[in-house]
Amino acid sequence: MISLLRLDLFSHSAWCLGAAVLVRTAFQTGLFITAHDAMHGVLAPGAPSINHRLGASLLWLYAGLPYRSCLRKHHNHHRFSGSRLDPDFCADASIGPCGWYRSFMAGYLSRGQMIRLLALWLGLAVLTTAHHATGWCNVLVVCVAPLLLSSWQLFVFGTYLPHRIQQRAGDLQAPGSMDLPVWLSLLTCFHFGYHREHHECPQLAWFELPAEHRRRRVLTPS
Repeated sequence: MISLLRLDLFSHSAWCLGAAVLVRTAFQTGLFITAHDAMHGVLAPGAPSINHRLGASLLWLYAGLPYRSCLRKHHNHHRFSGSRLDPDFCADASIGPCGWYRSFMAGYLSRGQMIRLLALWLGLAVLTTAHHATGWCNVLVVCVAPLLLSSWQLFVFGTYLPHRIQQRAGDLQAPGSMDLPVWLSLLTCFHFGYHREHHECPQLAWFELPAEHRRRRVLTPS
């Protein structure tokens, strides 16, 4: 990331910039997915203190998110999935994905966190501008855009689509799963779309979800 911040963006092609944004977005999403595994004690099994410290560090690197608050809300999401007590769920399908996204983000972003992020981005812009005049563009491309894209990626493939499947099926007990090939599931959101498998087997790490998805397909063929 530091190397990208020091680059002169206008000396590179749009393809290079697009690739940089996509790589940074994947990195951001991976940070959150790994922190999410920590919330279920998967990151360091048998060492809860280390597990949660790692999770807290990863969430901080992702977007300065407070780990304990996210941990509490995520476990409420599992405990009250699809109900009005589920912090990730929106029963009003009429507001569409954008309205649901705003509601979802408002539940996790605090004013203090937004101030911290803006202060960090401003500080990075000042530092990078000292190297070249377009340093503020680097912050937008390397920091701001990947975080926004990552949050949308996590929401769409890890919350919105699985829960829309749940709504259409009328099943309030657990979200649905996106029946995607493993390679596409990995690209969309590190297998977060295999959401029902995660809810029913939260002890599985993200990379173990495809095997569970295949096992269920064998047991319940269409």
